[in-house]
Amino acid sequence: MTIEKFDFQFDVLEQSHTVPVLVDFWAPWCAPCRMLAPVLETLAEKHAGSWVLVKINTEEHPDIAERFGIRGIPNVKLFIDGEVVDEFSGALPEYQIEQWLKKAVPSPFDREVSMAEELFRQGKKTMALSLVEGVLHKEPANARAAALSVRLRLFSHPQEALQLSTRLEGDPEYAALIESVAVIVRLLSLQQDELPEDPVRKRYCVAIGSLAAERFDEALDGFISVIRENRYYDDDSSRKACIAIFRYLGEEHQITVKHRKVFDRALY
Repeated sequence: MTIEKFDFQFDVLEQSHTVPVLVDFWAPWCAPCRMLAPVLETLAEKHAGSWVLVKINTEEHPDIAERFGIRGIPNVKLFIDGEVVDEFSGALPEYQIEQWLKKAVPSPFDREVSMAEELFRQGKKTMALSLVEGVLHKEPANARAAALSVRLRLFSHPQEALQLSTRLEGDPEYAALIESVAVIVRLLSLQQDELPEDPVRKRYCVAIGSLAAERFDEALDGFISVIRENRYYDDDSSRKACIAIFRYLGEEHQITVKHRKVFDRALY
């Protein structure tokens, strides 16, 4: 949408209460602006319905440029609910803008994912999975929904969870989750006769059994006991298991809080 004569209050601020508005501040003399413009237009068409593009010529609307502190162009600002929530400057390449958009533009299914996360916290996994799978059907690239689906499937269908976690590779926000999933799936697939003989082997296997049954309190007790006696048994996997459980439950979970300090003391 190229703005000539317009009502900024209506076309940007009010419209942003309905759909995110990406405002491209540009000028005809600006070469980087001319490079960026077709990229933004292509992305606007690709993401039609998720956000709208408004182009504002700073030569024709210096008052608006001054109001929003435009010091250099091109400058792109994202408006949501009447406020600037994110921005970037310069003629970035398309892939970089795509990455920025993933972080900056909220998904239209955020409310549904939030509801699924709350159901997960309440232990209502079947309901949470149904809701989150519906989101992924409508928006396969929704990383937040995919991450929750991984957590929901981890103990019932570990290999599926491991495969699904590959969708999140390359996203730093989910690096810890991917690592934790790999640790837990490996433990769940271990057979006792694959493990080296050691006085801690039985306790270690019992801890894995507790983990598989999602008895996290017992599992952490068992793994911490192994750490105290032989930390590096099975390639330090008891330590890795504890960290994976903490990440799965979340740092604020009562079980994590209960065991964190005990775990830290066991390491040293």
